[in-house]
Amino acid sequence: MKPSTLWFPLLMLAAAAILSSPALAHAKAAATAAAVPAVAPVGAAIKKVTKTPDEWKKLLAPEAFHVLREEGTEIAFTGAYWNEHRKGTYVCAGCGLPLFDSDAKFESGTGWPSFWRPAFKNYVTETHDTSFGMERVAVSCARCGGHLGHVFDDGPKPTGLRYCINSAALVFQPAK
Repeated sequence: MKPSTLWFPLLMLAAAAILSSPALAHAKAAATAAAVPAVAPVGAAIKKVTKTPDEWKKLLAPEAFHVLREEGTEIAFTGAYWNEHRKGTYVCAGCGLPLFDSDAKFESGTGWPSFWRPAFKNYVTETHDTSFGMERVAVSCARCGGHLGHVFDDGPKPTGLRYCINSAALVFQPAK
């Protein structure tokens, strides 16, 4: 191979590395965040939804039941929405409450859909989670109590948060 023909593949590899870097993902999220307020608005008052485990089993797909009702976690890079890039709203798979907007979604590189803030601050609840010997903050749907995932403090500006959410806990509603 001529030395000049090696430049193009090397340049393409370098470009791919730069475009997939976490720093670029955080920069893209920060640019989007400039158009979306850092603090989530307060949503309308909600009425709690309660069902028996058998009622939830009839309503939910097995993986959604495992995540939402048994606090399970899907395997990274296997869920429906980790690589979703369309505009829209992510609602609770259990009760349909709007939880996250695509405007607050960013590429975290973790294999789960990640958001830097919820759509409405009162639609997501947070609780201390010490399962598996770790200190974490679990995130749940405020209406049905379904487990969504966890929130970490390693996200992009303006909040610095990363809501790491299971795709199985969500239903994506594309913007019209």
